[in-house]
Amino acid sequence: MTVEPDAPAIAVLGSVNMDLVTTTARRPVPGETVLGGGFAMVPGGKGANQAIAAQRAGGAVRFLGAVGDDVFAGELRGALTAAGVSADRLRTVAGPSGIATIVVDDDGENSIIVIGGANARMTELAEDDLTAIAAADILLCQLEIPVETVAAAARHARAHDTTVLLNPSPVRPTPAELWANVDVAVVNSGEAEKLGAALDAVAHVVVTRGAAGADYRGPDGARLSRPSPQVEVVDTTGAGDAFTGALAAAWHRGPEWALTWACAAGALATTRLGASSSIPAREEITAALAAE
Repeated sequence: MTVEPDAPAIAVLGSVNMDLVTTTARRPVPGETVLGGGFAMVPGGKGANQAIAAQRAGGAVRFLGAVGDDVFAGELRGALTAAGVSADRLRTVAGPSGIATIVVDDDGENSIIVIGGANARMTELAEDDLTAIAAADILLCQLEIPVETVAAAARHARAHDTTVLLNPSPVRPTPAELWANVDVAVVNSGEAEKLGAALDAVAHVVVTRGAAGADYRGPDGARLSRPSPQVEVVDTTGAGDAFTGALAAAWHRGPEWALTWACAAGALATTRLGASSSIPAREEITAALAAE
């Protein structure tokens, strides 16, 4: 994949999982068994998905994370490098890699259970990790690894003028110090409601609203809304990660353009099955916007 000369340097600190995806006409209610229609193993994890999304959308991405010493490790590493993401800071630890079990129904809606595995072992940052963060234009994080590690990374980024973009998902107890070092927060509407006043400490807040697009609130109270292109939805699993990665790749062009770019990427990601496999390339996003 060709990287543009002005591509922002993005360090992504986060999770990498093997997604075990089952398709079914409808998701079961508690205590019920239903027949599935298909099964696939797809490399994923919010960190890896957002890293690949940022790379495909125009960034130059370096991934910081961990895999286990199991059968999934090689494929997870290979998925990152095949997308053009630098994986030299992807460490190997003893034990299983992270996995996610995902059920997708005929409406494209999903239910997900994540098992941390190696991701939970990301409890400290090596000196080379800190160097990568300091050298980046943007540090992109989520909360599928220990929160303390994310907080340490954000603190180091702030000290070296690296913009911190946090997707606080899954929502969990988060120290005030972390919020104080976040420049941009990306949440869906449900997460925004749960986090409430915590987001007031963040200068730039982006709220995704699925097919309705996304909203932005800036430090001066400025507000923007952008619609999502209309597409035929197959699977919503990777949409949020595609949106967030694309937003990071376009942030240097300003919030208005970044929001437009990210909405197109998120919509396109729903048109294919899987998370990382559904993430659109820069050329696809450009074409979608040109067609509007």
